Amino acid sequence: MLYILREVHEGYKFNFSTYTSEEIRNFVNMKQTQIIQNIRERLGIEALNELQTTAMACRTRAMVILAPTGSGKTVAFAIPLLNSLGEPGGGIRALILAPTRELVLQIAEVLRKAGFGFRTVALYGGHSFEEELKSLSVTPDIVVATPGRLLDHIQRGSVNISTVKALVIDEYDKALELGFLGQMGKIGRHLGRMRLTVVTSATALKELPPFIDLSGAQTIDYRDNRQLNSGKVHIARIEAPARDKLDSLVDLVHTLPDDSKVLIFVNHRESAERVYERLKREGAPAGLYHGGLQQQEREMALALFGNGSTPVMVSTDLGSRGLDIDNVAAVVHYHIPPSAENWTHRNGRTARMGADGKVFVITSEADNIPDYVVWDSEYMPQPKEGHCFVRRWRSLYFSTGKKDKISRGDIAGFLMRQGGLTKEQLGKIDLGEHYALAAVDATLARDVLAKVAPLKIKNKKVKISLM
Repeated sequence: MLYILREVHEGYKFNFSTYTSEEIRNFVNMKQTQIIQNIRERLGIEALNELQTTAMACRTRAMVILAPTGSGKTVAFAIPLLNSLGEPGGGIRALILAPTRELVLQIAEVLRKAGFGFRTVALYGGHSFEEELKSLSVTPDIVVATPGRLLDHIQRGSVNISTVKALVIDEYDKALELGFLGQMGKIGRHLGRMRLTVVTSATALKELPPFIDLSGAQTIDYRDNRQLNSGKVHIARIEAPARDKLDSLVDLVHTLPDDSKVLIFVNHRESAERVYERLKREGAPAGLYHGGLQQQEREMALALFGNGSTPVMVSTDLGSRGLDIDNVAAVVHYHIPPSAENWTHRNGRTARMGADGKVFVITSEADNIPDYVVWDSEYMPQPKEGHCFVRRWRSLYFSTGKKDKISRGDIAGFLMRQGGLTKEQLGKIDLGEHYALAAVDATLARDVLAKVAPLKIKNKKVKISLM
């Protein structure tokens, strides 16, 4: 069915009612080409994988995407979603529900970069409600939200989703695990008929969401397709000589290359804190990530891990899925994962985008090893006496962010002009709402700080410090 819409592309307006079906198809293909070009230029994805091209070619009004963590599901649904939208304006056109705050932020960033002309707003718990109300003062085209926060906005009357025509429920299996079914059902009552409905999951679904129409949905199943993640994973077991595995973990971390990203999984927040403190005492550049941290603490932990300032991160299973972290060289199971799904999701953080990866499983006599935990070899790390960690990057903290009209380009230019850095000495820059982190060459970090700390950026005095 053709919808008589007005489309905007590169400044030209198309009134679909005056064009033939073939001309409309040509325009849709042109729009899709622009989306793919944005993905290549703004997201750095040179070529779409098989999952993404299959989803892009799907012509049904509903689809179920089954694929593992790190397979590119966000881009897979972003292309048909953006391609289905008409001209910006006229109410909220697309809604994406995701189970975690981190996933909401990542999806919103992908949609902003892949699309053109659509205003995208992220709504999630642990975030200032007043700031979200400000962001909604101009009605967005796309809303990405956690179910609880969106339902809160709906009940307060600050969001109207009756105009939504494209719906995505991302990581539906995780949403069920976190108990969001009831909230999503209430949200579904406020929705009308969809032109496009997408449900994604990393595992097989025993039943589809009962509150939306998925009749005739096409299932795209790439859970076992190795073409999506061609990197090789080698799994090694480390048998700890004592029930307490900390010494074995420290020895392992000392043997891994200093600049490689290592993600260490534990089963409990208390254990994460304990392991993190031990690694810090050993001088390891370690970070901490779990659900008990404040939202900004979690955001900054991911940013510091992603930019290489703290290349070792201790995490609960909160970090096992839905996070877009490149180049994780090794995953360490400090605790045996509680389920086969956890095992799969943890291991999926490495060997992504064709790169090889290592997985280490630390066991002790106290562990019962389930059938799903398997390994290729045994390994015993040898302690390195006198080893000192050397890291390439350190991060500078700026007490200003995107809500203060600061861009990555502003910070990069400031550090190069006033701090004397070259492009090669400046790493990744992450923007929060009211803060920014800039990775700089670790050997120059203190000198750069001394140069820039007294200065203003964009005529504004901000606090700059070394993380």
